[in-house]
Amino acid sequence: MPDAPVILADEPGSFPHGVLSARHPALIRAVQDAFPYGPGRRRALDELLTGATEGLIEPLGTEDDEQWARWGSGEYLGRSWFEVPFLWSESYFYRRLLQAVGYFGPGSWQGIDPFRPFKLAELDAPETDEELAALDRLGEQPLDKQAQALLHGSLWGNRADLGFRLSAPGAPTAVTRLVADDSEVFWSLLPVDTLCLVADNAGRELIPDLLLLDHLLRHGRARRALLHVKVHPYYISDATTADVVDAVRRLAGAKGAAAGAGERLWTAMAEGRLEVRTHPFSCAPLPYADMPEDLRAEFAAADLTIFKGDLNYRRLVGDRLYQPTTPFEDVTAWFPGPVAALRTLKSDVIVGLEPDTAAALVAAEEQRWRTSGAHALIQVRP
Repeated sequence: MPDAPVILADEPGSFPHGVLSARHPALIRAVQDAFPYGPGRRRALDELLTGATEGLIEPLGTEDDEQWARWGSGEYLGRSWFEVPFLWSESYFYRRLLQAVGYFGPGSWQGIDPFRPFKLAELDAPETDEELAALDRLGEQPLDKQAQALLHGSLWGNRADLGFRLSAPGAPTAVTRLVADDSEVFWSLLPVDTLCLVADNAGRELIPDLLLLDHLLRHGRARRALLHVKVHPYYISDATTADVVDAVRRLAGAKGAAAGAGERLWTAMAEGRLEVRTHPFSCAPLPYADMPEDLRAEFAAADLTIFKGDLNYRRLVGDRLYQPTTPFEDVTAWFPGPVAALRTLKSDVIVGLEPDTAAALVAAEEQRWRTSGAHALIQVRP
């Protein structure tokens, strides 16, 4: 893979520094407010808040220390959270948060997802009904228009109707925010026997992913689909198996075309045509280039693998400060099969841009375009 500096969080004012110094403390307070944790759990969360912003990285003090040693903790323990790779420190923070709330037990809080209230609130929001209603209008379009709209809906995450507007005449605004668009290459790779989608967030962002899979299965673009989710809660909204079930139920309980999609997805899961997969490496603080052989073999067996979202993009290409024009093909050459990335830009890492595109973005927005979420990309390596 091309060499580039690993992203750290040691520069005040940078995006990674803001995540560790502001976003993580705010998340701890939100979790404290979301559950009636007792004094012990609340004290543990307070200690994490102070330690993760002012202290040094400490061992877990559990049997998981052995696993984290294999993932690099031997090199990082005793150092500032801001001075180690950003991807690693973020991941370790969430592992420590789960420990603070008792997720791994033993005890009465074992297995209770501390982010579940936020995920369910998104699913139950009135905006979700409005987005799902757009599916009824989308059904009036030709199949190729539907497919492209659903691809864009998945790309942009929590706006299931955005793709429909992208396909409508006279609505070019969002299209211009695509900094790279390999959608034609993407469609040229279909149909396939086995499609793998590595999911990102739960809630309203998972629903468009499921709708895309439903369309591909329903219209013969994929014979079966594998949906990879996290083995346990990770980051604030990353999808787990429970979140998939919640999202499918939300669809099935809706009206119109959304209900039909939910029922088809439920049946596809029951019949094995849509299979939810998990792997411990899904919550590792490492790039996917370092994945174990069993997971590598699983991706190799798929005809096409889609990595969805910003965190998965960082882990796919490596969380490094590449030149934006570094070819996507170069940083994914190690991947054992055709691979696609659907990503809204919310962090510093970026590859695969044309020189003119990169120059125009910097001229218009300096470096804010990398992290604002206002731009997106579809990149494919056949």
